[in-house]
Amino acid sequence: MDIRQLQYLAALAREKHFTRAAQACHVTQPTLSGRIRQLEQELGVPIVERGQRFIGLTPEGERVLKWAHLILDNWQSLQQELGAIRSKKGELVGRLVLGVIPSALPMVSLLTSAMERQHPRVEFTVLSQSSEEILRNLHDHAIEAGITYLDNEPVEGLKQHPLYVERYCLFVGDNSPYADKPSVTWAEAALEPLCLLTPNMQNRRIVDRAFAAANVHPSPRLETNSIMNLLASVRSMGLSSIMPEYFINVLGRLEGMKAVPLEEPRVEHKVGLVGLPREPLSPLIAALFAVAREVRS
Repeated sequence: MDIRQLQYLAALAREKHFTRAAQACHVTQPTLSGRIRQLEQELGVPIVERGQRFIGLTPEGERVLKWAHLILDNWQSLQQELGAIRSKKGELVGRLVLGVIPSALPMVSLLTSAMERQHPRVEFTVLSQSSEEILRNLHDHAIEAGITYLDNEPVEGLKQHPLYVERYCLFVGDNSPYADKPSVTWAEAALEPLCLLTPNMQNRRIVDRAFAAANVHPSPRLETNSIMNLLASVRSMGLSSIMPEYFINVLGRLEGMKAVPLEEPRVEHKVGLVGLPREPLSPLIAALFAVAREVRS
């Protein structure tokens, strides 16, 4: 058994397609299939349910995949540490894959830019994911860290550090009767033609609970998993939306719209960085958490 076999298995589980997995690994499809068959022979268990196309992994394959993710994660951490030792300046080198809830995406640059200043040879892949996907992908070692809610749904057992407190505003067009008000209630917001994130997003579940606390249950005109689509819908469709207060500053001047603070109830939730609690900690993850402690707002 070698690292390549485990990388091929992880790619197949991720892509759910032999050809795409082979392309992701920069090998031919017969090479990838042959190495996975070799792994099955070496371990003495069937790993892949085979047919004319990829069907899935066997129960034994699922167990092998969990160990593969763990081994690959430790191998990557070892490479990072050795890379820093080999570097004349002790520089960290590598790529961090972050899963980020959609409402936090505009804030990620505060963390990545601070990391870039201190560790310029570290690269990032930032993926928009639901809080549930972040937790699952962390445990599956598909991402190195996540930015998600810390106090709304359970993240017990994870290494975590708060970054900011999320508060909410009603985003409306300039011509809305609420545009110049100092605040608006959730009950008033429920009467607006709303566009909201989809129900699988934790931000949406927070919004729904706030409406329920105000004893109202609006039906949104539009649902999307894209924050940019929410902003575009407010600007071009005349809809209203509920988004984090910090969008006002992070996204710059929002032409054609206003953000009005929501009250009754006042809703606040902590958003922070999460990762697996492991020893030794990956050098890149250790550096990321160190930077997070400096940029917390």
